[in-house]
Amino acid sequence: MSKLSLPKDKIKFVLLENVHDNAVAYLRQHGYENIDVHKGALDADALKDAVRDAHVVGIRSRTKLTEDVLKAAEKLVAVGAFCIGTNQINLGAAKHLGVPVFNAPYSNTRSVAELVLAEIIMLARGIPRRNWISHEGGWDKSAKGSTEVRGKTLGIVGYGHIGTQLSVIAEALGMKVRFFDIVDKLPMGNAAACMSLKELMETSDFVSLHVPDTPQTRNMITDTELGWMKQGAFLLNAARGQIVDIDALADHLRTGHLAGAAIDVFPVEPASVEDVFESPLRGMKNVILTPHIGGSTQEAQANIGTEVAEKLVKYSDNGSTVGAVNFPEVMLPVHVGGARFMHIHRNVPGVISKINDVFSRRGLNIVGQYLRTDEEVGYVVVDVDGIIEPGMGVRRDLEAIEGTIRTRFLNCEEP
Repeated sequence: MSKLSLPKDKIKFVLLENVHDNAVAYLRQHGYENIDVHKGALDADALKDAVRDAHVVGIRSRTKLTEDVLKAAEKLVAVGAFCIGTNQINLGAAKHLGVPVFNAPYSNTRSVAELVLAEIIMLARGIPRRNWISHEGGWDKSAKGSTEVRGKTLGIVGYGHIGTQLSVIAEALGMKVRFFDIVDKLPMGNAAACMSLKELMETSDFVSLHVPDTPQTRNMITDTELGWMKQGAFLLNAARGQIVDIDALADHLRTGHLAGAAIDVFPVEPASVEDVFESPLRGMKNVILTPHIGGSTQEAQANIGTEVAEKLVKYSDNGSTVGAVNFPEVMLPVHVGGARFMHIHRNVPGVISKINDVFSRRGLNIVGQYLRTDEEVGYVVVDVDGIIEPGMGVRRDLEAIEGTIRTRFLNCEEP
């Protein structure tokens, strides 16, 4: 049997923005040595040049993979976002080019939860203001406005991986935990669900946001929702910048309705360290401002490096798309023997029958077939048993099927 797939040493990875060394180590452990590492982000023109011959591109949050950049990478088969969010990637364009995008949605869970818990304690003790006063030479030892968090109510909006982790460690400190999620969730420990966002906002001393960036969550916390909060309550946002109306939050802080806030994400964030950070919250002595560092710990970055690299290797080696954010997810058995073909196509009728016909006309027996679709694209993986030689035209005929976006071929057996 001829080995027709691209050898691993020919598959080029381009990693930008100082992706953690764990990623490079994992790739090399699995036979990928052609790795081009860049420590920083690149502007559009330099980025196009860097990815032009790349098969896999790995980025973090500052690199913008626009449709133009993706189209410039003509050999691209996958993208790894070594972070949580994927707003910096044109996911639709990537899907229509047959390029799945993988991220690391869970690797920073503990880091974000620890930061939020620390900020809750800092806000309860009035540390932001006292720190400011001390730096200016003052000395405020008063207990006024300073409380323990034990016995206070923490309201968590979004009870996913981070929300549940925060719930557990907050309860360990003696806090009462309430949560609200649009999906029914099993409470952890003694946490109790709220029937509505309004109920949570009205009953919580601290409200912490942990929802994804979706059309439903953008501007979900406006002047109205902030008005529901208790007098003297605190708001924390380490989720996404578009969730909170920052101007409205600033107003509620100025009037004294809210006692303080801790914000890690913003509607508009500087594109680089040289740019000035602008926000109506600047200068407020009862507000903790952090530069989107919820997941910026050594442990989180190491975990992200391994998690995303593992997903990229599985896709390259095996065709598995589990964990892709823009693509039908197909969980595949380990590919042993035979040949594996992957076909990405527009989701139109008749494609599967035409794929099967390509193999049946050559007397190739299909021993496994795995298909998933969404409203736009289909992804089918076919394992065949039989002798496949160069010149048989299998790939040519697969690519000729109407609606085809991309084909790949894996063959793990040596000639």
